[in-house]
Amino acid sequence: MPTPQASSPTSPRAAIYARVSTTDQNCDLQLRELREFVTRRGWESAGEFVDAGISGGKASRPALDRLMSAAARREFDCILVWKIDRFGRSVLHLSQQLAALTSYGVRFLAVSQAIDTDTTNPSSRLMLTILAGVAEFEREIIRERTVAGVRAAKARGAQLGRPRRVFHRGEVVRLRDEQNMSWRAIAKALAIPVTTATDAYRRTKMAATKKVSAARETQPESAVA
Repeated sequence: MPTPQASSPTSPRAAIYARVSTTDQNCDLQLRELREFVTRRGWESAGEFVDAGISGGKASRPALDRLMSAAARREFDCILVWKIDRFGRSVLHLSQQLAALTSYGVRFLAVSQAIDTDTTNPSSRLMLTILAGVAEFEREIIRERTVAGVRAAKARGAQLGRPRRVFHRGEVVRLRDEQNMSWRAIAKALAIPVTTATDAYRRTKMAATKKVSAARETQPESAVA
């Protein structure tokens, strides 16, 4: 008499999270690898959460916030990310998020780094903290290099930010009040944006009004007969 086979346990429901820091990047590589990971293990896909153009240093991100809310409702059993720095670069933030996931009973896996919080081995969590610390350190190094680069550029006399536009504000007022030109026409004539023209007009008029008011206040009052 054949021995009856035990029924297979329910496949874990896996939610995928991917992130890139700039809008000119995409998550295609991350998503493809994570989808293949789910397929190879015969797990059930519970949705994909993608943040594009958002820094990992931000604790609040649209897709990440939805992911954590869904985890609190136990809409899935585990969260998959490609690398730990895709989930977050702050040690404090990562620790808080992992603690929340643990309380929800949701696993966290960084598939390219073989990290799985479901294991009972404490070395897994130690590795998580170390990797998050390295990611945060790298982010600070990049920030310091950026600041140093800006300082060096300033020392060389380089002009940073948007170039200054040289024009006479009084000309904006003259073209507007005397020639009744439109803002678009004034902007084209002076080779400046329309918003710059309107702002120059407003500031010039405001300064003239203040000047007139100040002059009136300094005039002596007429003697009363």
